Amino acid sequence: MRHVSKTAILAVVLISVAAPGYAQSLGDVAREQRQKQQSKAAPAKVLTNEDIPEQPGSADNSGTGQHPGALPASSYNAKKTADQWKAEISRQKSSVASLQNQIDHLNSSIHFTGPNCVRNCVQHNQQQLDKEDQVKHLQGQLDEQKKRLEDLQEGARQDGYGGSVSDP
Repeated sequence: MRHVSKTAILAVVLISVAAPGYAQSLGDVAREQRQKQQSKAAPAKVLTNEDIPEQPGSADNSGTGQHPGALPASSYNAKKTADQWKAEISRQKSSVASLQNQIDHLNSSIHFTGPNCVRNCVQHNQQQLDKEDQVKHLQGQLDEQKKRLEDLQEGARQDGYGGSVSDP
């Protein structure tokens, strides 16, 4: 038998006990890799029908006097299927409903302090005024979105589709 020195045995024991403390767990390694991949990946751009011109040159509304959300006049001439109209109108209705929910939520959270306020009254009331301003801004957006919805519904009617498409 070979004679192994006590220091060699002690070194092996110390290394075997200390090594797991310094090693990363598999979960930690996987988490780091996932974070590296996410930081490298560029956010995906989501394209909608609004991003794609229906006819060449219809994406440029400059000079037409229309606001950016308005349908180009030529879009009424391009025949869409009933399903395309229905999907676009549904998306617009969803957008209108979402804006209305935001407005309702903000309105329900506005509470000014009364005359018995003790501290931070001015700051609190200023925050409430800011909320009111935000509601006014959202209300303007909502009006534009409702107008766009009406334009879409009118476009569907002009393409010959009845209420089942224009008002799903």
